[in-house]
Amino acid sequence: MIIKRKPIIAGNWKMYKTVSQALAFVNELKRAVDEIKDVEVVVCPPFTALFQVSEALRGTGIGVGAQNVYWVDEGAFTGEISPLMLKEAGCSYVIIGHSERRQYFGEVDDYVNRKIKAVLAHGLTPIMCVGERIEERESGITEKIIKTQTEAGLAGLVADQAAGLVIAYEPVWAIGTGKTASDADAQQVIGFIRKLVSDLYGADVAAKVRIQYGGSVKPQNAAGLMAQPDIDGALVGGASLDVDSFSGIVKAAAGV
Repeated sequence: MIIKRKPIIAGNWKMYKTVSQALAFVNELKRAVDEIKDVEVVVCPPFTALFQVSEALRGTGIGVGAQNVYWVDEGAFTGEISPLMLKEAGCSYVIIGHSERRQYFGEVDDYVNRKIKAVLAHGLTPIMCVGERIEERESGITEKIIKTQTEAGLAGLVADQAAGLVIAYEPVWAIGTGKTASDADAQQVIGFIRKLVSDLYGADVAAKVRIQYGGSVKPQNAAGLMAQPDIDGALVGGASLDVDSFSGIVKAAAGV
């Protein structure tokens, strides 16, 4: 049986856009992608704008995600935010394990796994990021790094949980650099991730899980990436800050 996976294009705004800028953006985005029905669109603003953006997008079909989370519901954890808070703010997705979190804030695989379990416990969907650094790629250990990160992130999850999450392959050397993995290279690694999921949970689960590519995705290269058999969308950084660029990627995923 062939399972058709709905592409998901998620915009990671990182530390950009005030509340007023975020609202202006999504009001324009609503019009730009209004006719697109067969691609799931998600925006991931800073924490400060989550509630207002969620309200502005209510009933539109555009989802809202957070860029990070802590793994407990409440407590004396200054500066952190819990799954409960994100859910009430209107989130349905949470980016977990982004390379910038790993690189700048010491996020390790165990933290990623704890956060995934906490998010799932509250009915939110993780976007779990994995990816290798340039020195790891040049050393020929890309698959070793991807295997370690993927298996650690999924540790302790049952099949239904794994089938419902999103995995984002983001080669660190392609994030914000203008460099993009070739269509074939991205497909090769994402196909490898799908095989890892199959080895862990079986072919049916592997056929359901959506795997994105991220790393300098633009309207100009999106169509080629989206045409690959195992690539189910994109986690978009810089290009998600501009309505024309982001909607162009969404349209490329929709084949229009």
